[in-house]
Formats: sequence, structure tokens, C-alpha cells
Amino acid sequence: MKTIIIGDIHGRSVWKQIVEKEKDAHQIVFLGDYFDSFDIKGVEQLHNFNEIIKFKQDTNQDVRLLFGNHDYHYMPGFKGIGYSGYQPAMAYQFRDAISQNILHFQMCYMFDDVVCSHAGISYIWLKEVFGLENDESEHNWSIDRMDEVCDLVNGYFQYKPQIFEFFGTNPYGDDVYQTPIWIRPKSLMKANKNILNKKIIQVVGHTQQNQIDIKGKTTGGRYYFIDTLDNKQPQYLVYENKQFKAETI
Repeated sequence: MKTIIIGDIHGRSVWKQIVEKEKDAHQIVFLGDYFDSFDIKGVEQLHNFNEIIKFKQDTNQDVRLLFGNHDYHYMPGFKGIGYSGYQPAMAYQFRDAISQNILHFQMCYMFDDVVCSHAGISYIWLKEVFGLENDESEHNWSIDRMDEVCDLVNGYFQYKPQIFEFFGTNPYGDDVYQTPIWIRPKSLMKANKNILNKKIIQVVGHTQQNQIDIKGKTTGGRYYFIDTLDNKQPQYLVYENKQFKAETI
């Protein structure tokens, strides 16, 4: 089975070139951040978002739409002030589009031993939100059952989305307690060292990269940071036959 994973969109239509090139893919995973571009007009971002929704509805491929921090502050019920890139002139339209399509989205997605989310799942954050691992008085979750953990996270996204709000004092989100739409690579790897990183491989966007470290020189092959669509040579990730490779558009 061939899976294509696409990083942060931010209104760009380059995803069309990717899906056209990868017609034989069984799964396509978008890592979120569909809005908040500094150089693409808001109406174009909205049109692009609607086209992604239509693609998911019309294609025979299994399309997974994950949620990012630049989508979260347009989520119905969000009461905070918008953060970097927030577009007040389009906020109502973005919020309405998300509201109408919220059931198309999830916070994380797992296949094989790979977990995709916008920014990454921290073991420390899991303990803070769901209690100690294997504690029957809490959610009785375990990193040995990460598919169930992903279901738990996705359930909270639908019914208790406030747990994904920005957390901590670091303005960049570089905090081991941060949520799966905010945590940065350094903190993500620190939070999971010798624990969660032994169980799963994580594929995330959120933090812009010059290129995908496909050889794992900085990540030990346990993390793939793929926010590269804003580069002169945009990249996306391909997973096939239990192997990863970076492709360039």
C-alpha cells in the first residue's frame, strides 16, 4: 500500500500537482494548516480549502485531513485571540467553512507503526491529559496500544477540543507539554526520548524545514518533519513497502 503525506498547505494549490502525480496512491494524508498565508488572498485560500474537501469527497483514494494550529483559531467556539497569521477579514468565512466540514477532520492518524499529526504527540502531554499510563481509574491508555490512543485523541478533538489550545509560556511552542498542533521538533523528541520514539514513527508538519531529513541524520529515523511546501523545490513524503522516501515537485 502506498501512502502520500502532504505538509502544511497555507492556501497553496501545489497539492493538486502531488495528487495528480500520485494517482496510484491508496492513502493521502494532509497534515493541516489550510489557512493563513501571507501572500495568497483570503478568498483564494478559502477556494483552495473547499477544493481539498471536494477532492476528499470525490476520490476513490482514502484521504485523511488532519487539523493544524492555523485552522484551530477559526474553529467554531474558539474564544482566544488569533495568533500569527490570523486573518480577521476572512475569519467568518473560514470559520463557516470549517464548521460545515468539521466531521471530515481528525487530529491524528495511524497506519502500521506510523503516527501522523500536525505537530507531533508528546508522551508528557498524553500523561497530562489522559492520566498515567495503564491507570484503570483514568483512560487506561498505553503506548503499546497507540491505535487506541489515536482514537482517544480524535474523540477529544470532536467533543473536548479545548485540550488542544496553546499551552505553556514559550511563545514559539517549544515546550514538552505542548499539544499536538503546537509542539516543536526539539521538545517533541525530548518528550519522547527512549519512550514513545521506541514504539512509533511520527510524521509532522508545523515547523518549516529546508528539506525532509529522509536519512534520519538528526532524528534517528523516528521523526519526519515535512513542512516544506513553501520552498523553491517543495517536497512531500511517500511511504511504500514500509519505506519512506522524499519526492520533489
